[in-house]
Amino acid sequence: MKLSKVTLVDVANHVGVSSMTVSKVLRGRGSISEKTQKKIRDAVQELGYVPNKLAGSLSSRTSNLVGVVLPSLSDVIFGEMVSGMNSVLRPRGLTTFVGESLYDPNVEVEAISTILSLQPAAFIIYGGLERLEQSRSLLRNWGCPVIEIWDIKGQGVDCSVGPSHCEAGQKIAEHFLARGFQRPAYVGAELNKDILAGRRLSGFVEVMHGAGIEVKQVHDDALPRQAASGRELTKRLIEDAPDCDAIFYLNDAMAMGGLSWLHAQGFEVPDRIAAAGFNGTSLAQSVRTHLTTIDVDRFGVGQTASNCVLSLMDDKPVEPVITVPTNLVLGNTT
Repeated sequence: MKLSKVTLVDVANHVGVSSMTVSKVLRGRGSISEKTQKKIRDAVQELGYVPNKLAGSLSSRTSNLVGVVLPSLSDVIFGEMVSGMNSVLRPRGLTTFVGESLYDPNVEVEAISTILSLQPAAFIIYGGLERLEQSRSLLRNWGCPVIEIWDIKGQGVDCSVGPSHCEAGQKIAEHFLARGFQRPAYVGAELNKDILAGRRLSGFVEVMHGAGIEVKQVHDDALPRQAASGRELTKRLIEDAPDCDAIFYLNDAMAMGGLSWLHAQGFEVPDRIAAAGFNGTSLAQSVRTHLTTIDVDRFGVGQTASNCVLSLMDDKPVEPVITVPTNLVLGNTT
Protein backbone atom coordinates (compact mmCIF):
# COMPACT_ATOMS: atom_id res chain seq x y z
CA MET A 1 0.00 0.00 0.00
CA LYS A 2 1.44 3.35 -1.03
CA LEU A 3 1.41 5.95 1.72
CA SER A 4 0.44 9.52 0.87
CA LYS A 5 3.23 12.04 1.05
CA VAL A 6 3.32 14.21 4.17
CA THR A 7 2.86 17.84 3.20
CA LEU A 8 3.62 21.18 4.77
CA VAL A 9 -0.12 21.53 5.42
CA ASP A 10 -0.07 18.28 7.42
CA VAL A 11 2.65 19.71 9.63
CA ALA A 12 0.71 22.96 10.09
CA ASN A 13 -2.49 21.13 11.02
CA HIS A 14 -0.61 18.88 13.45
CA VAL A 15 0.88 21.84 15.31
CA GLY A 16 -2.18 24.07 15.00
CA VAL A 17 -0.53 26.93 13.14
CA SER A 18 -0.76 28.32 9.60
CA SER A 19 1.15 26.95 6.63
CA MET A 20 2.86 30.32 6.38
CA THR A 21 4.22 29.95 9.93
CA VAL A 22 5.61 26.48 9.19
CA SER A 23 7.15 27.75 5.96
CA LYS A 24 8.85 30.64 7.74
CA VAL A 25 10.33 28.37 10.41
CA LEU A 26 11.68 25.94 7.82
CA ARG A 27 13.17 28.83 5.84
CA GLY A 28 14.58 30.49 8.95
CA ARG A 29 12.53 33.64 8.37
CA GLY A 30 10.16 35.71 10.50
CA SER A 31 9.88 36.38 14.22
CA ILE A 32 8.42 33.07 15.40
CA SER A 33 8.65 32.18 19.11
CA GLU A 34 11.16 29.51 20.15
CA LYS A 35 8.31 27.44 21.59
CA THR A 36 6.44 27.39 18.29
CA GLN A 37 9.62 26.71 16.33
CA LYS A 38 10.34 23.69 18.54
CA LYS A 39 6.80 22.35 18.08
CA ILE A 40 7.14 22.65 14.32
CA ARG A 41 10.55 20.96 14.20
CA ASP A 42 9.29 18.17 16.45
CA ALA A 43 6.27 17.70 14.18
CA VAL A 44 8.50 17.58 11.10
CA GLN A 45 10.50 14.77 12.70
CA GLU A 46 7.44 12.93 14.06
CA LEU A 47 5.51 13.02 10.79
CA GLY A 48 8.51 12.39 8.60
CA TYR A 49 8.03 15.50 6.52
CA VAL A 50 10.76 15.89 3.90
CA PRO A 51 10.97 19.42 2.43
CA ASN A 52 11.42 19.69 -1.32
CA LYS A 53 15.03 20.84 -1.58
CA LEU A 54 14.57 22.34 -5.03
CA ALA A 55 11.48 24.24 -3.95
CA GLY A 56 13.30 25.36 -0.85
CA SER A 57 16.26 26.69 -2.76
CA LEU A 58 13.98 28.61 -5.08
CA SER A 59 11.74 30.01 -2.38
CA SER A 60 14.71 31.16 -0.34
CA ARG A 61 15.49 33.70 -3.00
CA THR A 62 14.18 37.10 -2.06
CA SER A 63 11.28 38.05 -4.32
CA ASN A 64 10.02 41.57 -4.84
CA LEU A 65 6.84 40.45 -6.61
CA VAL A 66 3.33 40.58 -5.23
CA GLY A 67 1.07 38.38 -7.32
CA VAL A 68 -2.34 39.83 -8.20
CA VAL A 69 -5.18 37.94 -9.93
CA LEU A 70 -8.17 39.98 -11.11
CA PRO A 71 -11.16 39.01 -13.26
CA SER A 72 -10.76 41.68 -15.94
CA LEU A 73 -7.94 44.01 -16.90
CA SER A 74 -10.29 46.05 -19.10
CA ASP A 75 -12.52 47.06 -16.18
CA VAL A 76 -11.47 50.44 -14.78
CA ILE A 77 -12.37 49.52 -11.20
CA PHE A 78 -9.59 46.94 -11.07
CA GLY A 79 -7.09 49.30 -12.64
CA GLU A 80 -7.81 51.76 -9.83
CA MET A 81 -7.27 49.02 -7.25
CA VAL A 82 -3.89 48.11 -8.75
CA SER A 83 -2.90 51.79 -8.67
CA GLY A 84 -3.76 51.82 -4.98
CA MET A 85 -1.67 48.70 -4.42
CA ASN A 86 1.33 50.15 -6.22
CA SER A 87 1.17 53.39 -4.22
CA VAL A 88 1.84 51.36 -1.06
CA LEU A 89 4.05 48.55 -2.36
CA ARG A 90 6.43 50.49 -4.61
CA PRO A 91 8.00 52.53 -1.77
CA ARG A 92 8.84 49.20 -0.09
CA GLY A 93 10.56 47.90 -3.21
CA LEU A 94 7.73 45.57 -4.19
CA THR A 95 6.20 45.24 -7.65
CA THR A 96 2.80 43.87 -8.63
CA PHE A 97 2.55 41.13 -11.25
CA VAL A 98 -1.04 40.94 -12.50
CA GLY A 99 -2.87 37.96 -13.99
CA GLU A 100 -6.40 37.84 -15.43
CA SER A 101 -8.99 35.17 -14.58
CA LEU A 102 -11.78 36.31 -16.95
CA TYR A 103 -14.30 35.38 -14.23
CA ASP A 104 -13.40 31.72 -14.88
CA PRO A 105 -12.26 29.57 -11.90
CA ASN A 106 -10.24 27.30 -14.21
CA VAL A 107 -8.39 30.24 -15.72
CA GLU A 108 -7.83 31.50 -12.17
CA VAL A 109 -6.00 28.25 -11.33
CA GLU A 110 -3.71 28.76 -14.33
CA ALA A 111 -3.01 32.37 -13.36
CA ILE A 112 -2.20 31.41 -9.77
CA SER A 113 0.12 28.60 -10.90
CA THR A 114 1.96 30.87 -13.32
CA ILE A 115 2.49 33.60 -10.74
CA LEU A 116 3.60 31.15 -8.05
CA SER A 117 6.33 29.96 -10.43
CA LEU A 118 7.77 33.47 -10.12
CA GLN A 119 8.18 33.07 -6.33
CA PRO A 120 5.93 35.94 -5.16
CA ALA A 121 6.35 37.37 -1.70
CA ALA A 122 2.57 37.74 -1.30
CA PHE A 123 -0.71 37.32 -3.16
CA ILE A 124 -3.72 39.61 -3.66
CA ILE A 125 -6.69 37.94 -5.31
CA TYR A 126 -10.23 38.88 -6.35
CA GLY A 127 -12.86 37.30 -4.13
CA GLY A 128 -15.87 37.22 -6.43
CA LEU A 129 -15.39 33.72 -7.85
CA GLU A 130 -16.32 30.33 -6.43
CA ARG A 131 -12.68 29.34 -6.05
CA LEU A 132 -11.70 25.80 -6.95
CA GLU A 133 -10.06 23.63 -4.30
CA GLN A 134 -6.98 23.45 -6.51
CA SER A 135 -6.58 27.23 -6.25
CA ARG A 136 -7.15 27.15 -2.50
CA SER A 137 -4.54 24.43 -2.12
CA LEU A 138 -1.95 26.25 -4.23
CA LEU A 139 -2.32 29.43 -2.19
CA ARG A 140 -2.46 27.59 1.13
CA ASN A 141 0.65 25.52 0.49
CA TRP A 142 2.77 28.37 -0.82
CA GLY A 143 3.04 29.86 2.65
CA CYS A 144 2.90 33.58 1.83
CA PRO A 145 0.38 36.27 2.83
CA VAL A 146 -2.84 35.98 0.81
CA ILE A 147 -5.28 38.90 0.72
CA GLU A 148 -8.69 38.73 -0.91
CA ILE A 149 -10.19 41.93 -2.33
CA TRP A 150 -13.62 43.24 -3.35
CA ASP A 151 -15.32 40.72 -1.04
CA ILE A 152 -15.62 40.21 2.71
CA LYS A 153 -16.80 36.61 2.89
CA GLY A 154 -13.30 35.13 2.78
CA GLN A 155 -12.23 31.88 1.14
CA GLY A 156 -9.44 30.56 3.33
CA VAL A 157 -7.21 33.63 3.13
CA ASP A 158 -5.37 35.74 5.69
CA CYS A 159 -7.51 38.84 5.20
CA SER A 160 -10.48 40.06 3.12
CA VAL A 161 -10.83 43.70 2.07
CA GLY A 162 -13.91 45.03 0.31
CA PRO A 163 -17.47 46.35 0.49
CA SER A 164 -20.62 44.53 1.55
CA HIS A 165 -22.30 43.87 -1.79
CA CYS A 166 -25.53 42.83 -0.11
CA GLU A 167 -25.59 46.20 1.67
CA ALA A 168 -25.05 47.99 -1.64
CA GLY A 169 -28.16 46.39 -3.11
CA GLN A 170 -30.11 47.15 0.05
CA LYS A 171 -29.20 50.83 -0.11
CA ILE A 172 -30.45 51.17 -3.68
CA ALA A 173 -33.71 49.42 -2.77
CA GLU A 174 -34.22 51.67 0.26
CA HIS A 175 -33.61 54.72 -1.91
CA PHE A 176 -36.11 53.53 -4.54
CA LEU A 177 -38.71 52.96 -1.82
CA ALA A 178 -38.07 56.40 -0.33
CA ARG A 179 -38.66 57.92 -3.78
CA GLY A 180 -41.96 56.05 -4.06
CA PHE A 181 -41.11 53.67 -6.91
CA GLN A 182 -43.45 50.67 -6.99
CA ARG A 183 -42.47 48.71 -10.12
CA PRO A 184 -38.69 48.19 -9.87
CA ALA A 185 -36.51 46.03 -12.08
CA TYR A 186 -32.98 44.67 -12.13
CA VAL A 187 -30.79 44.48 -15.24
CA GLY A 188 -27.57 42.47 -15.24
CA ALA A 189 -25.26 40.11 -17.13
CA GLU A 190 -22.90 37.21 -16.39
CA LEU A 191 -24.46 36.52 -13.00
CA ASN A 192 -23.39 32.91 -13.48
CA LYS A 193 -19.78 34.09 -13.11
CA ASP A 194 -19.96 37.02 -10.68
CA ILE A 195 -21.20 35.96 -7.23
CA LEU A 196 -20.78 39.50 -5.90
CA ALA A 197 -23.29 40.89 -8.40
CA GLY A 198 -25.60 38.13 -7.22
CA ARG A 199 -25.24 39.35 -3.64
CA ARG A 200 -26.16 42.89 -4.66
CA LEU A 201 -29.24 41.55 -6.40
CA SER A 202 -30.16 39.49 -3.32
CA GLY A 203 -29.89 42.54 -1.06
CA PHE A 204 -32.00 44.58 -3.46
CA VAL A 205 -34.71 41.91 -3.75
CA GLU A 206 -34.72 41.26 0.01
CA VAL A 207 -35.62 44.86 0.84
CA MET A 208 -38.19 45.10 -1.93
CA HIS A 209 -39.87 41.86 -0.89
CA GLY A 210 -39.93 43.13 2.67
CA ALA A 211 -42.00 46.05 1.39
CA GLY A 212 -44.31 43.70 -0.50
CA ILE A 213 -42.92 44.63 -3.92
CA GLU A 214 -41.82 42.19 -6.61
CA VAL A 215 -38.73 42.84 -8.71
CA LYS A 216 -38.72 42.24 -12.46
CA GLN A 217 -35.37 40.70 -13.42
CA VAL A 218 -33.75 40.76 -16.84
CA HIS A 219 -30.25 39.33 -17.18
CA ASP A 220 -28.38 37.40 -19.82
CA ASP A 221 -25.32 35.33 -18.96
CA ALA A 222 -24.24 35.34 -22.61
CA LEU A 223 -23.77 39.13 -22.68
CA PRO A 224 -20.77 41.05 -21.27
CA ARG A 225 -21.09 43.55 -18.42
CA GLN A 226 -20.83 46.55 -20.76
CA ALA A 227 -22.84 49.55 -21.94
CA ALA A 228 -24.06 47.80 -25.09
CA SER A 229 -25.55 45.05 -22.95
CA GLY A 230 -27.27 47.67 -20.82
CA ARG A 231 -28.92 49.09 -23.93
CA GLU A 232 -30.04 45.68 -25.22
CA LEU A 233 -31.36 44.42 -21.88
CA THR A 234 -33.18 47.68 -21.14
CA LYS A 235 -34.93 47.32 -24.49
CA ARG A 236 -35.96 43.77 -23.56
CA LEU A 237 -37.15 44.93 -20.14
CA ILE A 238 -39.37 47.70 -21.47
CA GLU A 239 -40.84 45.41 -24.11
CA ASP A 240 -41.75 42.90 -21.40
CA ALA A 241 -42.62 45.30 -18.57
CA PRO A 242 -43.52 48.70 -20.07
CA ASP A 243 -44.82 50.02 -16.74
CA CYS A 244 -41.45 49.61 -14.97
CA ASP A 245 -40.58 52.82 -13.08
CA ALA A 246 -37.04 52.21 -11.72
CA ILE A 247 -34.07 50.06 -12.78
CA PHE A 248 -31.10 48.89 -10.71
CA TYR A 249 -28.23 47.93 -13.02
CA LEU A 250 -25.37 45.52 -12.32
CA ASN A 251 -22.81 48.31 -12.78
CA ASP A 252 -22.46 51.90 -13.94
CA ALA A 253 -21.44 50.94 -17.49
CA MET A 254 -24.64 48.98 -18.05
CA ALA A 255 -26.66 51.78 -16.42
CA MET A 256 -25.20 54.41 -18.75
CA GLY A 257 -25.94 52.17 -21.73
CA GLY A 258 -29.49 51.66 -20.53
CA LEU A 259 -29.97 55.39 -20.02
CA SER A 260 -28.77 56.11 -23.56
CA TRP A 261 -31.49 53.79 -24.89
CA LEU A 262 -34.17 55.30 -22.64
CA HIS A 263 -33.25 58.84 -23.73
CA ALA A 264 -33.26 57.79 -27.40
CA GLN A 265 -36.77 56.39 -26.98
CA GLY A 266 -38.00 59.62 -25.42
CA PHE A 267 -38.35 58.42 -21.82
CA GLU A 268 -38.12 61.18 -19.23
CA VAL A 269 -35.59 60.31 -16.55
CA PRO A 270 -36.32 60.20 -13.67
CA ASP A 271 -39.95 61.40 -13.98
CA ARG A 272 -41.08 58.44 -16.08
CA ILE A 273 -38.39 55.94 -15.16
CA ALA A 274 -35.40 56.06 -12.80
CA ALA A 275 -32.01 54.35 -12.98
CA ALA A 276 -29.18 53.51 -10.59
CA GLY A 277 -25.89 51.66 -10.92
CA PHE A 278 -23.00 50.36 -8.86
CA ASN A 279 -19.26 51.11 -8.49
CA GLY A 280 -19.10 54.86 -9.07
CA THR A 281 -17.09 54.80 -12.30
CA SER A 282 -19.67 57.01 -14.03
CA LEU A 283 -18.92 59.88 -11.63
CA ALA A 284 -15.81 60.87 -13.58
CA GLN A 285 -17.43 60.39 -16.99
CA SER A 286 -20.83 62.06 -16.75
CA VAL A 287 -21.41 65.54 -18.14
CA ARG A 288 -25.16 66.15 -18.17
CA THR A 289 -26.34 62.85 -16.71
CA HIS A 290 -25.30 62.24 -13.13
CA LEU A 291 -26.09 58.63 -12.36
CA THR A 292 -27.32 57.64 -8.92
CA THR A 293 -24.90 54.92 -7.85
CA ILE A 294 -23.09 53.18 -5.04
CA ASP A 295 -19.54 54.44 -4.88
CA VAL A 296 -16.70 52.47 -3.30
CA ASP A 297 -13.16 53.75 -2.73
CA ARG A 298 -11.46 51.40 -5.17
CA PHE A 299 -8.04 53.05 -4.86
CA GLY A 300 -8.40 52.72 -1.09
CA VAL A 301 -9.24 49.03 -1.38
CA GLY A 302 -5.93 48.49 -3.16
CA GLN A 303 -4.05 50.52 -0.56
CA THR A 304 -5.63 48.69 2.36
CA ALA A 305 -4.92 45.28 0.82
CA SER A 306 -1.28 46.23 0.30
CA ASN A 307 -0.93 47.54 3.84
CA CYS A 308 -2.19 44.16 5.04
CA VAL A 309 0.45 42.48 2.88
CA LEU A 310 3.20 44.57 4.46
CA SER A 311 1.92 43.90 7.97
CA LEU A 312 1.84 40.14 7.42
CA MET A 313 5.29 40.17 5.85
CA ASP A 314 6.50 41.94 8.99
CA ASP A 315 4.73 39.32 11.16
CA LYS A 316 2.22 41.87 12.42
CA PRO A 317 -1.43 40.86 12.95
CA VAL A 318 -4.21 42.12 10.68
CA GLU A 319 -7.98 42.06 10.97
CA PRO A 320 -9.40 39.03 9.12
CA VAL A 321 -12.14 41.17 7.56
CA ILE A 322 -11.88 44.87 6.65
CA THR A 323 -15.18 46.27 5.38
CA VAL A 324 -14.92 49.26 3.06
CA PRO A 325 -17.94 51.64 3.16
CA THR A 326 -20.55 51.70 0.40
CA ASN A 327 -21.65 55.27 -0.31
CA LEU A 328 -24.97 56.11 -1.95
CA VAL A 329 -24.31 58.98 -4.36
CA LEU A 330 -27.50 60.68 -5.52
CA GLY A 331 -27.60 61.92 -9.10
CA ASN A 332 -30.32 63.25 -11.40
CA THR A 333 -31.44 59.79 -12.57
CA THR A 334 -33.61 59.01 -9.53
